[in-house]
Amino acid sequence: MTEILETDYLIVGAGAMGMAFVDTLLSETDARILIVDGHAKPGGHWNDAYPFVTLHQPASFYGVASRELSTGEKDQAGLNKGLCDLSSGADINSYFDHVMRHTFLPSGRVQYFPMSHYTGDFNSAHTFHSLTSGKQYEVKVAKKIVNATFLKNSVPSTHTPNFAVEDGVNFMPLNDLPKIDTAPDGYVVIGGGKTGIDACLWLLETGVDPDSICWIKSRDAWLLDRSNTQPTPEFFETTIGTQAGQMEAISGAESLEDMFDRLEACGYFVRLDKSVKPTMFHGATISPLELEALRRIKNIVRMGRVQKVGATEIILDEGTIPTTPGTVHVDCSATAVTNKETTPVFNRNVITPQFVRSYQPLFSASLIAHTEAIYGDDDETKKNQICGVVPLPDSLEDFVRFTFAAMMNQYTWSQEPGLDVWLQNNRLDGFSKMIAGISPDDEKRMAVLKRIRKAAVPAVTKLGEFLSEIEKKAAA
Repeated sequence: MTEILETDYLIVGAGAMGMAFVDTLLSETDARILIVDGHAKPGGHWNDAYPFVTLHQPASFYGVASRELSTGEKDQAGLNKGLCDLSSGADINSYFDHVMRHTFLPSGRVQYFPMSHYTGDFNSAHTFHSLTSGKQYEVKVAKKIVNATFLKNSVPSTHTPNFAVEDGVNFMPLNDLPKIDTAPDGYVVIGGGKTGIDACLWLLETGVDPDSICWIKSRDAWLLDRSNTQPTPEFFETTIGTQAGQMEAISGAESLEDMFDRLEACGYFVRLDKSVKPTMFHGATISPLELEALRRIKNIVRMGRVQKVGATEIILDEGTIPTTPGTVHVDCSATAVTNKETTPVFNRNVITPQFVRSYQPLFSASLIAHTEAIYGDDDETKKNQICGVVPLPDSLEDFVRFTFAAMMNQYTWSQEPGLDVWLQNNRLDGFSKMIAGISPDDEKRMAVLKRIRKAAVPAVTKLGEFLSEIEKKAAA
């Protein structure tokens, strides 16, 4: 027998973005909300994360708007020393569970169905069933359905590699690294993205000799210096100063290659190897100490993608390298977000949370919920103008698209009455409050803001020119 439920908003997915959306909607409306999610606890992919995972941005930028995640402390030891705290995976799982149990459910307006699978069509039929009891449900939705599962995460523990692995090869996701109880012949880390970086850093921090690590990277990436993403006033010169440098680098660039050179020169970008030009950008941050540690690894293989891992050799696009049966092969080839397509955030009765600010998924979800709360069904076109999708980057050309979209959104927000106050009061937007708190008498910091204002329009114009060139080449 199917049980009938009623709600104003049906949220499919209790991952980080879904939680951030619900939190703001709950705070700013009197709506009834029903959440369906396949995990046993809220937090989405964090439930499947490797045990030594941490955020790679300050914790104060993460979580839901109504409850602080950060401890407010700077790390006093380790490779993030001197920078704002990075919450662990365990911290984040506990945090989202606490938000659900102590904020959402006590409101009396939230129903939460974990271990449940949505079987509706995101249109008019909204059904789901319990994975544990098999009980069937139908949901009558008075207002909107929110597809908080649109951005699909791939995590190492549930990822299927896109290359062959022979039987008997010592092969594992990085989730299993802490289970090692006997030192192997060596380690082969497969993947040049953030999980590959995390695996290498964890091995180094546990005392593994850098010469015992082979790191296979099909592409090198531009990385962001985490020192430049700190939300506290003492880091104003590096954080906001680097934003000024970014605008000036873009506006003065004569070509895409020149732009990336200038972005590196101003400190916006860093790279592992100065002799290798990166071809990838996923927005990962890294501390100066982490970068220094990674540079101790000298055996880096750049021969394309892995085709097959065998007992004695690894076959890649551009050749083979030797391995041994006693070597641990660590799979870090999963991509954080596997789908690159976009869709309008607001589309009739469906809301699809996506990035509307670069690097900030949870701020994005909160702003989308705020936009829904303020405008409701009044003007879908206006809501999509405020919440223009910032496409996730992969290639260097994507960096142009995503930076251009983010800057256009920032301009739109500056023209929206009252939104500046909301931004300053939303804890997930640390920079607006930092900038608003500057005294007009602080000549040094005001000079940095003047640099941003002076270079912003020329930078957007230059990005538009580059984007036009990119699209012409793609169409040719």
